[in-house]
Amino acid sequence: RLHATDVTSSSFRLLWPKLLSQETGYYTLEYAPAADLARKRTQQVSGAHTSLVLSDLAPETTYEVALIPESNVHYFPPQTTRVTTLAEEISPVQVLISESGPRSFHVSWAPVLDSVVSYQVLYGPLPGNSVKVLEVDGRHNSTVVEHLAPNTTYLVTVTAIYRSGKEKSLSAKACTQEGERG
Repeated sequence: RLHATDVTSSSFRLLWPKLLSQETGYYTLEYAPAADLARKRTQQVSGAHTSLVLSDLAPETTYEVALIPESNVHYFPPQTTRVTTLAEEISPVQVLISESGPRSFHVSWAPVLDSVVSYQVLYGPLPGNSVKVLEVDGRHNSTVVEHLAPNTTYLVTVTAIYRSGKEKSLSAKACTQEGERG
């Protein structure tokens, strides 16, 4: 059965059983948005292949896909499937700073998206250009930033890094508390 994996907003991978070999033929692959079949695209694929990535697709669109084995030995019926691409990646829509102390604060963000591999939290004092980076696993939506200077304003930027390789960022300002006066 023809089916799709690794679906993103602009691509997916098609997998199919090994019906042909290099010697016995090739595949014709046809795909088009289900709502606009006139925009059909066609691709020829060697009989040795059992997978192919289709890219440059529109987000949140259902595609009709047909794989036609062109065999000079047997007749194989076309394999068809429907694949819907994901919504376009959206940037973090809010960055919240909380639990601010003299030397640390807590950063959290939303929404958490399945299409995010990891987040990068960049932070540095304002004004200034010394920036540090924290890598956070894509399953998490918060982190603690430590070893900061008291009574300082920091610019915090959260960058979502998507499976597709795209990046989207959102920034917020954070102020640390005054330190304990000795």
